[in-house]
Amino acid sequence: MLDKLEAIYERYQDVEQQMNDPAVTSDMKRYVKLSKDYKDLQPVVKAYHDYKDLLATIAECKELLSNERDEELREMAKEELTESQGRKEQMEEEIRLMLIPKDPQDSKNAVVEIRGGTGGDEACLFAGDLFRMYTRYCEKMHWHVDVVDYNEGTAGGYKDITFNVSGEGVYGRLKYESGVHRVQRVPATETQGRVHTSAAGVVVLPEAEEFDVELNMADVRKDTFCASGPGGQCVNTTYSAVRLTHIPTGIVVSCQDQKSQIKNLEKALVVLRTRLYEREYNKYMEEMSSKRKTMVATGDRSEKVRTYNYPQSRVTDHRIGYTMYNLSAFMDGEIDDVIDALQLAENAERLKEAVG
Repeated sequence: MLDKLEAIYERYQDVEQQMNDPAVTSDMKRYVKLSKDYKDLQPVVKAYHDYKDLLATIAECKELLSNERDEELREMAKEELTESQGRKEQMEEEIRLMLIPKDPQDSKNAVVEIRGGTGGDEACLFAGDLFRMYTRYCEKMHWHVDVVDYNEGTAGGYKDITFNVSGEGVYGRLKYESGVHRVQRVPATETQGRVHTSAAGVVVLPEAEEFDVELNMADVRKDTFCASGPGGQCVNTTYSAVRLTHIPTGIVVSCQDQKSQIKNLEKALVVLRTRLYEREYNKYMEEMSSKRKTMVATGDRSEKVRTYNYPQSRVTDHRIGYTMYNLSAFMDGEIDDVIDALQLAENAERLKEAVG
């Protein structure tokens, strides 16, 4: 373990040196990557120094016990040695987790899409419920939600809705939500009281930064149109909504959330970059999903990941067999427990890989 930590510390010093090199500071793409690496290495380097100090304390206690004759000092050394050895075991466990290779995308913001699936109006209503659930969760996490585009359902909810989430470590938490979410409940339109099953698809992508994707604006056709839906007197009368078409791939992105065409263009560009980045990212995710069951949903979006059963107030995550019986709290954004459980399962698998 000490060898691994020393190698990381050398890498940390190397990154620090490179960041002070004028040739690097003039290359923004490289500098941004190094800054991220530097930030990611800092907790491990701190743990390395703490671990070295602890090993030195243990060695001193052992030496004192070998050479010291004063019983009082020997007793103190024994106590400190026992305490330090206990801390050493705990610290080694924490360091082992820190040394698990992280998904480099985890620290990024996310672009989230929710689409009503099978079930008609009820699927749209459920898509709306999921959007509210994620919005409430983001509020609790102090993350910022920014709606990009949406199409409302005829009876409420959304046929589809796309939104950006920005904050600390957003993608690392929300990535587990990708996949098919199934709901079992009695729809408001059901007169016989029968339970129906509907579904909504959720896609969570790491937001592509400008440095991740080379986007040539000559390949992008921009169209403007009047926004639809509520939003004030100027929304439906000015050409503020933006539609971008990436000609080489045929990817189309719309944004009509803002009154300003410039702001809509900025938000649409973020989603377009992310969609382009998704093509490469999907290859990486397919490789990961073949190794880890917790990542299956992100690699294969047709995978059913969770069932929300209203009559039994039950939520079941099928990837790890997690079940809870407080559906109302869950739909109010209390989803941390299941995300923690998924993260724990993934870390256990990664640890197994690292040891293997």
